[in-house]
Amino acid sequence: MTPMRWIYLSLAIWGAIHPMYYFVSWFQENGWNLGAMIDAWYVNDATTGLTWDLTIAAVSLTIWIIAEVGVRRNWSALIAIPATYCIGVSCGLPLYLFLRSKPIP
Repeated sequence: MTPMRWIYLSLAIWGAIHPMYYFVSWFQENGWNLGAMIDAWYVNDATTGLTWDLTIAAVSLTIWIIAEVGVRRNWSALIAIPATYCIGVSCGLPLYLFLRSKPIP
């Protein structure tokens, strides 16, 4: 495995674990209510801007993944789409780069 693949994999793992720490902390403090968390994302202009920034990045990444999977036939790379929406762009993007950088047989 190339050094860049290790970097992508490390970033994907970090992008899964680090944000989850804050999400779980928030849920423990405020209750396990997803609706309340989504409301918190729009509590002020700064968080609303960040929410939209990440949403647009996630949609762009999804379109890119679908377009490239159609050409490269690397079907396993589709796992980056649920990782992006269930965990975050911080996991989905490096995970896709890791999967995409695998040599094509």
